[in-house]
Amino acid sequence: MSNAEKGVPSSVALLGTGPMGAPIARNLIAAGVPLKLWNRTARKAKAILGGHAVDSPAETASNVVLTVLPDLPQVEQLLHGPDGLLAGWKAAGIDNPILVVHGTVSPVAVAAFAEECRKTSGVTVIDAPLSGGTIGAEQGRLSIMVGGPHEVVERLRPLLGLYGSTVLRFGNTGAGSIAKACNQIVVAATVTAIAEAMALAEASGLDSGHVQEILAGGLANSEVLQQKGHRWLEHDFQGGGSAKNQLKDLTFIAETAADAGLDLPVSSSVRRAFQTMIALGLGELDHTGIYLSVRAALRA
Repeated sequence: MSNAEKGVPSSVALLGTGPMGAPIARNLIAAGVPLKLWNRTARKAKAILGGHAVDSPAETASNVVLTVLPDLPQVEQLLHGPDGLLAGWKAAGIDNPILVVHGTVSPVAVAAFAEECRKTSGVTVIDAPLSGGTIGAEQGRLSIMVGGPHEVVERLRPLLGLYGSTVLRFGNTGAGSIAKACNQIVVAATVTAIAEAMALAEASGLDSGHVQEILAGGLANSEVLQQKGHRWLEHDFQGGGSAKNQLKDLTFIAETAADAGLDLPVSSSVRRAFQTMIALGLGELDHTGIYLSVRAALRA
């Protein structure tokens, strides 16, 4: 069955070919989707074989535009000016495009952004944050948490299914980001808990590898441990999902909790821990590097 018969849109672009965007792009191209690509650092887009790299957001104008960028301000910057998406859509005669926001963004901000885009330019904004990390992106088994109009999400489902193994709609635009906030509560807390366990094991003279074996064999096992356990054993915290981005997510969680009238004590504690890590100048490290600030506190 062809992509058209499956309902996969034939006019698709992806902006942001970083650690998550690049493997998503490769999966789409492998599935036979013609794909326009743009990245602020052009060589990263041009390095993806089979894609059509262009020089400006305007040139990516397609019926469906996927953005895989760190936060909402980076998406908003793509819209305006002669090289922006709005100019590109107008020049291409595309009246009702769909803009998919795959980054982890503020639920409150993305809902407001979607309403503004709908009113002023006829653009439908879908928030669809991702979980599964770069490994999940490479293997096409991301969990995608979607917010947006039901009929638009259903139109996108065959496309999202080419790189996501779980695609769930949670409500209107902004709801996907609330679901991601729930996800990030567990991720950030789990990363911090394992880091503390590793720091305690080391401080007590235990073999950290054996401790991880015990954790992996029982209720303490997790995807975080499976994907990232080696980082604590090798003390390799370069690359990956940065601590500063983890703190950004935790700030959105606090904002969302306040909007819902909730006090989340674990999330608040983990947020303070990441604030401490970043204050130590470690914000560019993978979030598992919180081990370093935990260990420093144990030795203080």
